[in-house]
Amino acid sequence: MFQTPEFWVLVSFVLFIAVVARKGWAVITDILDRRSAAIRAEIEEARQLKEEAQALLADYRRRQRDAAQETEAIISRAREQAERHRTQAQEALERTLARRREQALDKIAQAEADAIREVRSLAVDIAMSATRQVIAERLSEERANALVDESIRQIPQKLH
Repeated sequence: MFQTPEFWVLVSFVLFIAVVARKGWAVITDILDRRSAAIRAEIEEARQLKEEAQALLADYRRRQRDAAQETEAIISRAREQAERHRTQAQEALERTLARRREQALDKIAQAEADAIREVRSLAVDIAMSATRQVIAERLSEERANALVDESIRQIPQKLH
């Protein structure tokens, strides 16, 4: 058995495999260790990315909540401001209507006063015309001159 070439080929092959396996084992374990370290690094990076993504998501949700609250506040302020404007416009309208009503009443009162003045003026004109006619028919020239002289004398007293 030790003399056969097959036996020595087998021994050589086993020794070759042992030597290669020993050297190859170190290389393979080194490659596997590096690959394992790379996988661990990728897992750690993925974990960090996940944490960052979760932090970003939480931040965006907080911002969205804040934006929603701010939007509600803006809408609330806008509603209050619109109500104030509506109230101010209503008050301004009421003041304008009251002022116009007063102006209309003043115009009516002025028109009444003008009408009364015009009626009085017409009454005075008619009375004057009637008086002239009566005086012209009944007053003599002497008496008319005496009345004119008396009226001229009373003018300074009436003016002061």
